[in-house]
Amino acid sequence: MAVIDVFNGDADGLCALVQLRNASPQESTLVTGVKRDINLLDRVSAKSGDQITVLDVSLDKNRDALNSVLEAGAEVVYVDHHFAGDIPEHDKLSVNINPAADVCTSLLVNGILKGQFAEWAVVGAFGDNLRKSAMAVAKPLGLTADELQQLENLGIYLNYNGYGVSIEDLHFDPAELYRRIAPFASPRQFMKEAADTFAQLEEGYSNDMGAAGQLPAVHADELSAVFILPNERWARRVSGVYSNDLANDFPDRAHAVLTEKKDGNYLVSIRAPLNNKQGADEFCRQFPTGGGRAAAAGINDLPVTSLNDFVEKFQKFYRSLSS
Repeated sequence: MAVIDVFNGDADGLCALVQLRNASPQESTLVTGVKRDINLLDRVSAKSGDQITVLDVSLDKNRDALNSVLEAGAEVVYVDHHFAGDIPEHDKLSVNINPAADVCTSLLVNGILKGQFAEWAVVGAFGDNLRKSAMAVAKPLGLTADELQQLENLGIYLNYNGYGVSIEDLHFDPAELYRRIAPFASPRQFMKEAADTFAQLEEGYSNDMGAAGQLPAVHADELSAVFILPNERWARRVSGVYSNDLANDFPDRAHAVLTEKKDGNYLVSIRAPLNNKQGADEFCRQFPTGGGRAAAAGINDLPVTSLNDFVEKFQKFYRSLSS
């Protein structure tokens, strides 16, 4: 029997698994990747009796692979907050999926564990740019303002590390980063005892965000804005957290951050307005490689020839939602 943990390589996936494995320690095979690498169950070759946990990846995008591992006789626990579509009914499948805009996988796991490792849930929620939800979970923990800021920073840095086209773009392979944070029941303990890892993430984030801040918008009005980042490693790393920063700075505006790819096409991160967190997934599903959730979504491959059409559709879509 194998124990296999399948998880998104961003803050939410990492913090969800850290909570579960602190509550139920297991030596497991880790299956993860960059944040946009979501077809993770395709990598799992399951046998009867295997125990598979899937965290923070869309069931809709992994449906065929999920059916395959269930047919092989594996037991699957699936926790997620993305659009799922029709959920299979199977006696070996346990599902906790909630696509609400103010929920992430770390918060769902926190509910399952009844707050046992709530600080990690707070980190995951901050990393997913769910600041109000993170503050609500943190409120009964008695943290000081400085401690809460530390958890927010860690969430942002863990999330930042997940963005890139390949593992080589990242400061840490998400599997390695998980191994570094997993021994700690508290994120504050991690930041204190693994200070070198934290410092590397913090420095990288600061440098990359500084570079992104120098770029002008290719379109901006009161309801939407579009930015294009160059085909550079720093740009691929910063695309998602830069989108979150823009959303926080302009909460009534939708944002699209496009990152140039080697072939000239674009990788796209979409953030709905923080004050109206809807439609990002609906908009992105208009495109063949698009998906996500209502507050935040993306397109993995937008043809360069579709750029003008994309900008026009983006403007019209969020103008229609505001009327």
